[in-house]
Amino acid sequence: GDSVITVQLTEEDKVEDDVVFYLVFTGSTVQHCTSTRKINPGSLETISPGHDCCETVKVALCASREGHPVLVVAEESFQFVQDEAYDAAQFLATCAGNQQALNFTRFLDRSRPPAADVDFLDEKVALAFRHLKLPAEWNVLGADQSLSENIPRETLMHFAVRLGLLRLTWFLLQQPGGRGALSIHNNEGATPVSLALERGYQKLHQLLTEEEAREPDSWSTLSHTVHSGDYSVKHHRGLDVYMLTAEA
Repeated sequence: GDSVITVQLTEEDKVEDDVVFYLVFTGSTVQHCTSTRKINPGSLETISPGHDCCETVKVALCASREGHPVLVVAEESFQFVQDEAYDAAQFLATCAGNQQALNFTRFLDRSRPPAADVDFLDEKVALAFRHLKLPAEWNVLGADQSLSENIPRETLMHFAVRLGLLRLTWFLLQQPGGRGALSIHNNEGATPVSLALERGYQKLHQLLTEEEAREPDSWSTLSHTVHSGDYSVKHHRGLDVYMLTAEA
């Protein structure tokens, strides 16, 4: 999801300004409808939706005009593929609470990837996490909720903070167990909050300690999503396009 899609119109499809174009993506269980913006008389632009599985879906370009029926202008197929970021998000989601797996991820810290790579990783993995179908009972601290806060252990929050993954940390904070993870010490006695401070991650420390902390403005160009039952509406501020997603 969140890639720019360009639609080239044929000569006969270039019509008056009062015609509005939409793309409708129909998958096996989910359907998305995205608005478009006109770049010029022959080109449209929109954002690809984040889909719930890897499959080939049908895409219809629809034209709407007040007082007229909606027309299907063209149809095409579109393939959603599984990339490394999605694999990483799936791995992290399934190893929440798995100490062996979480300790294994610490080798990433020793390799210290460059800041640009960390930023790219952060954006892509956080985006993939948003599109994962997490079980209703999923928790940042893992499946075993009987563990006391006093038991030292590694958590997903330690992983995200150690690498300075701002967006992923913000996502985890909104999930069940996210706030609870902030006070858990690992085997070295560090909490996610103390790790952020020790490493000089000022923005991250602020995110973890401010009660009224909001999603950083610098990410607001990405998107804002509102969920309601089986529906969600997403506004991509950069292109000013909207996306309606519904269970088919």
